[in-house]
Amino acid sequence: MTEQNTKQNTNYDSPWKEIIEDYFPQFLEFFFHDAYVEIDWERPYEFLDKELQQLEPDAEIGKRLVDKVAKVWLFNGEEAWVLIHVEVQGQYDSEFPLRMYIYNYRLFDRHKKRVISLAVLADNNINWKPSSYGYQLGGCQVSLEFPTVKLLDYESQWESLEETENPFGLDVMAHLKTKATSQNPESRLQWKLRLVRSLFAKGYSREKIIGLFRFIDWIMYLPEELADNFKVELRNDEEANRMRYVTSIERMAKEEGVIQTHRENVLETLTTRFEEVPTRVVEAVNIIDDVAVLKSLLRRAILVGSIAEFEDELI
Repeated sequence: MTEQNTKQNTNYDSPWKEIIEDYFPQFLEFFFHDAYVEIDWERPYEFLDKELQQLEPDAEIGKRLVDKVAKVWLFNGEEAWVLIHVEVQGQYDSEFPLRMYIYNYRLFDRHKKRVISLAVLADNNINWKPSSYGYQLGGCQVSLEFPTVKLLDYESQWESLEETENPFGLDVMAHLKTKATSQNPESRLQWKLRLVRSLFAKGYSREKIIGLFRFIDWIMYLPEELADNFKVELRNDEEANRMRYVTSIERMAKEEGVIQTHRENVLETLTTRFEEVPTRVVEAVNIIDDVAVLKSLLRRAILVGSIAEFEDELI
């Protein structure tokens, strides 16, 4: 497998960030029901990504991969915070429980509100299931216990994943089959077609179909030739009147490809000029979906004198 393909196959973080934001209540209902039933979903919730810049641990603590912070309301009228950590790179991280603890206490310290810390482990080590951090010294004891779900555990629940109407059933299946077919692109093609056809068979709304298709298409990367085969199969299904919205999806994918190219141009220019590009800048650029804004940022990336000056343009 080429280096490019390997890189594509392990790029799970962006689609997970997007799908959690798009379907946050369903995410908690599927993975963390105890947290889901505590929240008053009649009141608006809010994602506060800038909070992460204040919570991010020092570099030696460990690399943050997918983290989300949401402000929610409980049924008793209390404001609370939900911290979500998705470990997506398939690597054992001995510092992960410490990072969970640090994020939790930093958020509590900033806002003096109760915090729900949750972890999704998408790695390949079936025996790695951290769920607590703590220490004791001189009669003093500190601890944090946090709910953890392991995506590998859903392998034994495949029938339930196929039957559920919750969109995260399909997301988990896509993730597991992406992992399982990392060395077999032909098998991945067949599973990708099967999952997408299942998506259309669910009877979801156009908006939900497009959103879930984006997730499946994003993580189940295929080499160019097989990607072309995938598109041909989809068009054949559309012509047979078995699948609606395929044309809309292809148009959307094309537009997304143009946007992503502009994002990459901005970040590549910054990397070439300044070598190190902070994570917060990369994430800020990657959520921009306005081509005109990205073109303007590319001009600024060419002309600015420092990363700090460029970052001022993002505020």
